[in-house]
Amino acid sequence: MDKMKEVNIDRANQMGEHNILRLIVRFSLPAVFGMMVQALYNVVDRIYIGRAVGSLGIGATTIAMPIMMIGFGFALMVGIGGNALVSIRLGEQKRDKAEQVIGNAVVMMLISSTILVTLGLVFITPALRIFGATDTILPYAHDYIQIIMIGWIVQTLGFGLNNFIRGEGNPKRAMFTMLVGSVSNLILDPIFIFGFGWGMQGAAIATVISQFISFVFVMHYFLSGRSLLKIRVRYFRLDKEVVLRILAVGAAPFLFHIADSMVGAVINKQLKDHGGDLAISMAGIHISLIMIVFMFVIGIAQGTQPIIGYNYGARQYDRVKKTLFQAILIATIGISCAYVFIMSFPVELVGLFNKKDAALIELGAHTIPIFFLLLPLLGFQVIASSFFQAIGKARQAAFLVLSRTVLIQVPCILILPYFFGLDGVWMSTPISILGSSLLTGTFLFFILRQVSRQKIPSPVSD
Repeated sequence: MDKMKEVNIDRANQMGEHNILRLIVRFSLPAVFGMMVQALYNVVDRIYIGRAVGSLGIGATTIAMPIMMIGFGFALMVGIGGNALVSIRLGEQKRDKAEQVIGNAVVMMLISSTILVTLGLVFITPALRIFGATDTILPYAHDYIQIIMIGWIVQTLGFGLNNFIRGEGNPKRAMFTMLVGSVSNLILDPIFIFGFGWGMQGAAIATVISQFISFVFVMHYFLSGRSLLKIRVRYFRLDKEVVLRILAVGAAPFLFHIADSMVGAVINKQLKDHGGDLAISMAGIHISLIMIVFMFVIGIAQGTQPIIGYNYGARQYDRVKKTLFQAILIATIGISCAYVFIMSFPVELVGLFNKKDAALIELGAHTIPIFFLLLPLLGFQVIASSFFQAIGKARQAAFLVLSRTVLIQVPCILILPYFFGLDGVWMSTPISILGSSLLTGTFLFFILRQVSRQKIPSPVSD
């Protein structure tokens, strides 16, 4: 046991000593792989649904997505918010304080997910209407989302605690616990959707079962004695200061997903008014494609967060900046490659989801070049804004996260369709990416100038 403890401590200390590029690759590659597989099974979900149910099935997942984002947002708020604090506490050599964060996080995830499931199941139909469900799409969306909601508790615990595995310096294990759930979903999807003929419900059941499998592997890691940090019952008593810090630091990803959920409702309303069921289905394909790219960047952000947090806590500011710049470069190169591919094969990509619907394919050939126009900028915007979260600057991170959706995209969605019709909805995405990138760059310039002068507040004092 002592040898295992020494290995785990060395695993944490490496973040302040080893070559930064190698650390980024070592920490981010498993995170990227895990997130990409997770994105892939969501895409495969839509492909299977599109081929088994049709365009209305794809539209149903589009309507359900904003509701799912709310549940995912709570998991991210506690998981990523707590993980940022854990990384900083480890950098300060305060392992007992890091374990207190984890214990409080477990209780917070249980409470939030239980409340969310209860409210969701009670108000499921009104919620689907609010998020843009038409009369034809509503039955499909209802069948899908009610099963997904049942799995929110294990999803929240599994995904939330997985962040702490990465935060203590074990990215490969974090990748594995996500991968096992993703692979399970890929296997179960065709069996339940086509083999059993369960359609939308089959896709949802496969998702919930896979989330439970992932949760089991996460808990086994913490309870088997292999982890540096332990889940200790004595830390289940909520500490006001710890809870507030988790909520403050985790506010950025939480608000991002809640904002995305609200934006989704506004978008779906505009899609329904200006394009109907076909436009809603096309939006689902857009979401699937951009999710793969976005998860790639999130994987890099998650991989670099403990490196930045540890070195910030240890006041090694040169390593903090070098990690940030190299992460931005890697993310931008990766997204640029995806951008070239998407722009080169728009018809083929839409055909993966439903090659029999000629109207859907024609719409996709027109909308994809608009929707993905400024995609390469997304890498900089996400990595740079997550930097503020990694160093515990909660307010700045939350503002930058919200800038792309609430401050820029929502006004565009409400105004542009009056001038450009349905195209105005698609145009809101590249405009929001550009505006938020400029804003994030401005914030980053000033914080890095403070870092260079080493005149920044002490860690987690924000």
